[in-house]
Amino acid sequence: MWLTRRGAGLPNHAGQVAFPGGKIEPWDLSVEAAALREAAEEIGLNPADAELLGRMDDHVTGTGFHISPIAALVPAGVRFVASLGEVEDIFCLPFAVLLDPAEPRRRRLVARGVTREFWVWPHDEHVIWGATAAILRKLALRLRGAP
Repeated sequence: MWLTRRGAGLPNHAGQVAFPGGKIEPWDLSVEAAALREAAEEIGLNPADAELLGRMDDHVTGTGFHISPIAALVPAGVRFVASLGEVEDIFCLPFAVLLDPAEPRRRRLVARGVTREFWVWPHDEHVIWGATAAILRKLALRLRGAP
């Protein structure tokens, strides 16, 4: 599963782990077209190298972002190029981790007197949490055959 770490200077979710993707523009013909365009812009994915599998259920964050995840396969050995300023890193979360029934872990944080719970996926170099972790969990459950 290819993920990115967003640029530190971005106005929203700077430095956080995310899927390649972004805003749907008025000229995008579909959500899928927007996802392919954004992946090309952010990580240099050639749209011809992506075999679209389908659209997952939409995810709305607590901060009001509406995410429409699109799943696609890319061939082994494809090379990515991070968009300067927008993407600081491109990295892989192995499918073995997604298929591990012990993952992800639920974490609890108290901030400003409010307790929040969220999912966290293990990775040696990155913290995968928030909307990205929640969407990955939904995908993992589907891959594992859970209802």
